[in-house]
This record gives sequence, C-alpha cells and structure tokens, in this order.
Amino acid sequence: MRFKILGPMEVTHAGLVCTPTATKVRWTLAFLLLRANRIVDTASLIDELWGDHPPRSALTTMQTYIYQLRKIFSQVAARDDRSVPRILTRSPGYTLQLDDDVVDARVFERLLNQGRDLLDAGNPEDASRTLRAALELWSGPALADIPAGRLLEAHVTHFDELRIKALGLRIRADRQLGRAAELLPELRSLVSSHPLNEWFHGELIKALTATGRRGEALQAYQALRRILHDELGLEPSVAMRRLHQQLLSGDGPPAPTIPTQDRRRPAPSPVR
Repeated sequence: MRFKILGPMEVTHAGLVCTPTATKVRWTLAFLLLRANRIVDTASLIDELWGDHPPRSALTTMQTYIYQLRKIFSQVAARDDRSVPRILTRSPGYTLQLDDDVVDARVFERLLNQGRDLLDAGNPEDASRTLRAALELWSGPALADIPAGRLLEAHVTHFDELRIKALGLRIRADRQLGRAAELLPELRSLVSSHPLNEWFHGELIKALTATGRRGEALQAYQALRRILHDELGLEPSVAMRRLHQQLLSGDGPPAPTIPTQDRRRPAPSPVR
C-alpha cells in the first residue's frame, strides 16, 4: 500500500485507489500516518477530531473509525499480505505499523536530506535532480482535503516549511549550475506567492543581475522595500541592503549564499 499526504490524501494498492471516503476516517488515518510506528493515545485522537467539545459518543465513534481502517487494510491483506500496514492496540491508544517508504511525506524528507548533503558536498547537479524528485511528490498543500485540527495542523505547518526549504536548496543548486535565466519565471511566481520571504526576493534580484538585467533587479529590490514597508513597517534586512549596494556599485552578480533557514542544519537522517 502507498499513502499520499502531500496534497489531497490518497491510498493506493497495486494501482487501485482505496482511500477512505468518510472525512473523519481519512482524518484519523492522517493522524496515525504522521505518528507512524509510535503510540498515539486515544485522548490525542479525540482532541484532534473534536477539539474542546467532543460528543459523549466520541470514544465509541473514534473506535468505529479505527475499525473501518482495519477493515480496509484486511481487505487488501486478503489479496496480498505483503507490506500491509497494521493498526495495533497499544495502551493508551493505537500504533500504525508500516514502512516509512510507503508514505510520500517520509520519502520527501529522505530526498530532502540527500539533496542537502549532495549540495554541501559540492555536487549541485545531483542535488538539483534529487531535490526536484522530492518536490515532484507534492500535488497541493499537505492534507488538502482534511480539515486539520490543532495537533495535525502543526505537522502540516512543518511539512510546508520543509517544502520551502527544499525549494531554496534546489534554487541554490540551479544557480550554481548557471541556470539563472531558467529560474526567473519560477522566482517571479515565488515572490508573488510569498511576498514577505526576503530570500526569494534576493534570489530573483541575483538571477536578474546574472542575466544582465540590472535595471530590473533594482526594480525588484524597490518592490521588496515597498512590500515590507507597507505590510510590516520594516526596511529590508542588512543582507538585502548590501545586495542593493552591490547593484548600485555595479560589482556584478553576487556569489552564491546559503539561505538563512539552512545555516543551522539538522543532522542528516540515515539514507536508505
């Protein structure tokens, strides 16, 4: 079985879709997937599904959702019992046992770690290829069809941040490969969708400069300055102001820099 959560949830087996149709059953599965191979206590599940106002029947209803998921898994196991997940009762709740490689979010994290390590090792071509593969796993916002509660929302936010990090690393790799011109349409889209992300603005400015469009690069800086002033009452960061001075002095395209969010990198996970 394969589980997709980087976008609308989808569960497949041998090419056949077997995604639960009921929203709260999918919701329960998403919560178990994001805590796979760990015990999820019953209280957390109830809190996630109903918040501060659970019905009196919350425990019984939640147990019904677990039963429905087990039924789906058992139907798959009847056809092919290889690598079929299992939901085990483990006090004070449940644990979903499965291989990390069957969940797209876990594969994404592994590829992200690989791509970062390749880039740090001075191999931007393989890094770009690996990070593109990671980003291609996304088909929309994580768990786009599930109304995440406060506990699940933290996981969704975490993966959204990792996606931004993967984009930043891949852009760094492509810039090192001399692909500034090819990056321009994507960077313009990114600064439009993430107007307060100075790093994306800085990459657009650098790409414009590298392609001989210094006037447009200066306009891009002024656009960033207006956005920060109008939205937050702030001036651009020291790094952005330094970049602006380089543009004015005509020093040429800046050397590649490490994105702020990547300077303090976590220890890499084991690569399979």
